[in-house]
Formats: sequence, C-alpha cells, structure tokens
Amino acid sequence: MKLWSIMGNSQRLDGGAMFGNAPKAVWQKWIAPDESNGIPLACRALLADDLAGKTVLFETGIGAFFEPKLRQRFGVVESNHVLLDSLAEAGFDHADIDVVVLSHLHFDHAGGLLEAWQEGKSPSLLFPNATFVVGAEHWQRALHPHPRDRASFIAELPQLLLDSGRLEIVEGEFSKALGSAVRFEISNGHTPGLMLAEIVSEQGGVVFCADLIPGRPWVHLPITMGYDRYPELLIDEKKAFLEDKLARNVRLFFTHDSECALASVTCDEKGRFGTADEQAALVGRPLAA
Repeated sequence: MKLWSIMGNSQRLDGGAMFGNAPKAVWQKWIAPDESNGIPLACRALLADDLAGKTVLFETGIGAFFEPKLRQRFGVVESNHVLLDSLAEAGFDHADIDVVVLSHLHFDHAGGLLEAWQEGKSPSLLFPNATFVVGAEHWQRALHPHPRDRASFIAELPQLLLDSGRLEIVEGEFSKALGSAVRFEISNGHTPGLMLAEIVSEQGGVVFCADLIPGRPWVHLPITMGYDRYPELLIDEKKAFLEDKLARNVRLFFTHDSECALASVTCDEKGRFGTADEQAALVGRPLAA
C-alpha cells in the first residue's frame, strides 16, 4: 500500500474564527494573517492505493461547486476543481476510486464529491465507481442540521448520495467496504458523529484527524475553533485521542494545515502535546516508511 497527500481547493478564512477564544497575539505566531485577518487553509485529502485491495480516498476537500459569489464569501481561492488535477498528478482519475471515506459532510470536506459549478446546471456527483462511507450519527445530522450549522452542509448532497445506490452508512468501528483495514472512532465536539478513520498497521498506522485536529496548532489541547459545537467536549476527546495515538505510534494526517500533511505525536514533561517528523507532502509513500 502507498499513500499520497492530495491537495484540493484551498481557503482563506478568518483567523479568529479558526482559533476560537485564543487571542490573536497567540495564534498569529503560528499562522500569519493577511490584512483582512484571513489565514491560509488547505483542504487536503489522503489517497491510499491497495488498501484492502482497493483505491481509497479519505475526504474530497471543498471542491469547486460554489457559484462565484459564494466562492468568494467562503474564501475559496481557486475556481477550478483542484482535487481532480491533484489526482491526475498522482496518476489517478476520480473514476479509479473504489471507496470515498467522509469524516463528515460539511462542505469543506465533502464538496469535492461534486462537479465544478456550471451556470444553469444542477449539482452532480463525481466518483462513479466509489462506495461512499459515512458515519450513521453524522448522516442524521446532515439530514436534519441545526440552525447553527445548516450553512455548513450542501443541501442537495444527501439525496445525491442516496440516489447513487453506493452509500454505506457505518455503525461501529468497521465498514463493509474496508473491513478491518480501517478502524473508525467517533468524536462529537466539532459536529455530532464526526468519524475519524485510522489505517491500521502493527507498525503504527495513520489517522485522518479531520476537524478534531485541523492542523499542528490545534494539537495544543486548549486550542479549538469557533466552528466547534462543543469546545470543552472536543478538548477532552482530543486529549484521549492524542494519548492513544502517541502510545500506539499512530501518525496524524492533517487536512487543513497548509504546510504539513503528516506528523508524529509528541508529549513533553509538562504534558503538552506537539508534533515531530513533519512531512509537507506524501508521494507514493509506503505506510510503514
């Protein structure tokens, strides 16, 4: 099995929103804001080839489904569907993907499922041969969003996934599509039922951190996003998550860190978590390397 970090469309979002109640004097040391207080954010996917005999894509980024006015409102930088270009650079087409694993269905993680926006054309799904794997609890959230996060969902997407006939709704630690090769755990601090996928390996696997830990600054326990539904719960979940990954030598894959795709977990004598062995990109990297 080999791994690629696959870049999707990037964003610039308000730094204050991304760092919750942390003061700007603190977070600007980690990511420098522009004149509008925006910070650069990746929407990075993880591609695993020959995982349980399948080609698997973990998330799809934000994509290019927004019409121009909304693309500007939500800080999407590129107008083309960057994910498709990145897959092509790695030697793959979206039709080659057997399984797409979605931690949750917020638009910056699932929008890449859709074709790029065209005036007068309804949204349509890409990945014609893929099984779409979604957690059961979050699926219900997507069907019945709360007013606080309704704008984070793509209204047409659940029906498109159902109509595909290739939707698998997962309950428990494992999916039918991937069996014991990928283990799932649930986090509720960011959004109910967020599903964290770990590629299992006796030598230490890789876990897709999604929005539990968007990037390296958020490894620090007190740092949460303004978008998180339950910040105190998220901090407790993050502590248990990092302790477990450190103990088992499981590396962290970041979706929103613009400069780092993969890192190992560290913990100092004061109990403060950090990262080491940081890698900006993965290009056909063996899991055990």
